[in-house]
Amino acid sequence: MTESSMAEFDFTSADLARLRFAFSPAAEAVASLRLLQDPGRQALHLPWVKAVRPRLAELDLRLLFALVPLGAYFVDFLTPPPTGPLPDIAAELDLIAAVGLDEAVAEASRVPAAESPIVEEFLADPAAGVLRATDQLRQYWDAALDEFWPQIRGLFESEILRRARQLTRDGAGAMFNDLHPNIAWRDGTLRVRTRAWSRSGPVGGDGMILVPSVFHWPDTSIMAEPYQPNLVYPASGIATVWSHDVVPTTDALDALIGKTRARLLITLEDTATTSTLARRLAMAPGAVSQHLKVLLESGLISRHRSGREVFYQRTRLGDTLCAAS
Repeated sequence: MTESSMAEFDFTSADLARLRFAFSPAAEAVASLRLLQDPGRQALHLPWVKAVRPRLAELDLRLLFALVPLGAYFVDFLTPPPTGPLPDIAAELDLIAAVGLDEAVAEASRVPAAESPIVEEFLADPAAGVLRATDQLRQYWDAALDEFWPQIRGLFESEILRRARQLTRDGAGAMFNDLHPNIAWRDGTLRVRTRAWSRSGPVGGDGMILVPSVFHWPDTSIMAEPYQPNLVYPASGIATVWSHDVVPTTDALDALIGKTRARLLITLEDTATTSTLARRLAMAPGAVSQHLKVLLESGLISRHRSGREVFYQRTRLGDTLCAAS
C-alpha cells in the first residue's frame, strides 16, 4: 500500500467496542449506478446488467448519473451511513431527502460535472434538486434493484455473520487484513487506500461501520467526516449472487441424499437462515425447513440461534461428505 491517497484511522479499545457491521440499500443502488457506467466491470454482474438495462430506457436518471460519476469522487449524501441492523430503502430515501442543503451544495460542487447544466440547475435550487435526486433514486431502485434485493440481502446476512465470528475468534487485525488488499491493519491503525482524498487521526464519534457490498466489487470505499466513518468492501461469494437458483452438485451426492438436499448442503458452506436459503435457491421456506430437519437429524448440519433468527451451517461430517462426493 502506498503512502499517497490513504485514509488512516487510529483505533482505541472504545472504538473497537463500537465497531459494527451493517448494509445499505441506498449505497448498493449508488454503487450499481457507477457499475453501469463502466463496461469493464460488468462481466461479473452481466446477468443483472442485461436484465435491467431495458427497464431504464424510459427513466430520466440524468441528475443521478451527474451526481454519481465514474471518477474518484461522487456525492456522499446519497449514501447515508446505515442507522440500524434492518436496512430499509424507504427509510434511507427519507434520510437523503432531509440532507442539509449546505452539505448537498458543497458535495455537488465537487463532482467533475459541476459545470454541467444539470448540476448547475441542482446548485441553483438545491432544495428542489435534492428532492429530484431522491425521486430518481426511488424510481431506479424500483426498476433495477427491488426484484434482486432478497438474494443480495441473503448474501450480506451470511457475510456479516461470518465476519462477526472472525472478529470474535481472531481479533480486529486478522479480520481487517482479510477484507481486501486496499485495507490494512497494523498496531491499532487502520489504513485504507483511496483515490479521492487522504486523512489521518482517531476514529472518534460513534465508531466505524463496516458495510459489505456487491456492486463495489472489485474496489473499496471509505467515508468519514462529517459522516460517521463507513468502510465499504466487496462481500465474499459475489459470483454466486446472480445464480442463486443454480447450485452445482455431484451425481454421487444427489444419489445419496437427493438433489434438493444436496443443493442445500452445498450452499451451507456459509451460515444462512431458512429465509436466506429459500431466497437463494428459489424454494418455499416450508420446503427448506423440511429438508433442513432431515439434514440436521443426520448430523450433516448444525444450527444456533442469534436473537430471533436461527442459523444453519455444515458440520465437519457435512464438509467431509461434500468434499468426498
